[in-house]
Amino acid sequence: MNRFKPHIALLICNIVWAMDYPFYNIVLPYYIHPMAMVSGSLIATALFSLVPLLWQKAEKVEKADVRKLIGAALLIGVLRKVFIMYGLSMTSPIDGSIIDTIVPLLVLLLSVLLGMDRFTKLKITGLVLGMAGAVAVVLAGASSTHQHSHVWGNVMILLCACVTSLYMVWFKRLIAKYRITTVLRWLYCVAAIVALPFGLKEIVHTDYAAVAKHALFPTLFVLTVPTYLPNLMLNYALKSVPATVSSIYTYLQPVLAIAISVGMGLDKLHVDTVIFALVIFVGVGLVLRSYSVPPRHVDPPTAAPH
Repeated sequence: MNRFKPHIALLICNIVWAMDYPFYNIVLPYYIHPMAMVSGSLIATALFSLVPLLWQKAEKVEKADVRKLIGAALLIGVLRKVFIMYGLSMTSPIDGSIIDTIVPLLVLLLSVLLGMDRFTKLKITGLVLGMAGAVAVVLAGASSTHQHSHVWGNVMILLCACVTSLYMVWFKRLIAKYRITTVLRWLYCVAAIVALPFGLKEIVHTDYAAVAKHALFPTLFVLTVPTYLPNLMLNYALKSVPATVSSIYTYLQPVLAIAISVGMGLDKLHVDTVIFALVIFVGVGLVLRSYSVPPRHVDPPTAAPH
């Protein structure tokens, strides 16, 4: 049973994160302003991050790393949340979930630019295919046939993927240096403090009666569930499961997001979207495949944190 636990954790993570996209689409911006949701979700996550202190002694962080952790918090805590909240308030959950799968490709590109990896023919082919598919999905938002999508919303989701990739490459060694509970506590407590002043006005002016009447469950879900606990489960799984396996699980997200969105009547699946998604999947698959071909220089891109 123990050998299945990491896979169960990965499955739960990706199911939860797949539910993000349609649930965000229900709530934003009809019942809650995106900035209010950013601040609210970060506050909830920050409170969750303090719970382990009940049984776990606080880990000391070196002074040299404090500024780095603050930078990481601004990047993954604040900027990523802002981009995904505003993006999904303007576009479809299907487009958003598909665009977000290009993170491993962006991680590869940044790693090469920073001298941490190198290109091979297989990686270049995968990168070109994947990025072409992502750009096609973004531009499809301008088409009149994609009524639930908007090109600027898709651009926001693309920026979200860029921020996530930069965080994963730039702060990888820092994250590995400390316990994951310590890292998450720093990330989300700092992010909550920074975001609250910007979202306080929107939080105060939210019509909570309307939320309670029409969108209570999805609102509570996206405020409390998708960030802290899934990230803990992801890091637990990565201790015993190869990063390539974790990356494969992330492909469940767009599939489940599409099924949920179509089932709830939030979006329609278009043939061109399916084709673009397959192009991205093939591109990412080629990149991941390249790391199984010797010589292997670095770990392959892994699943993105939420």
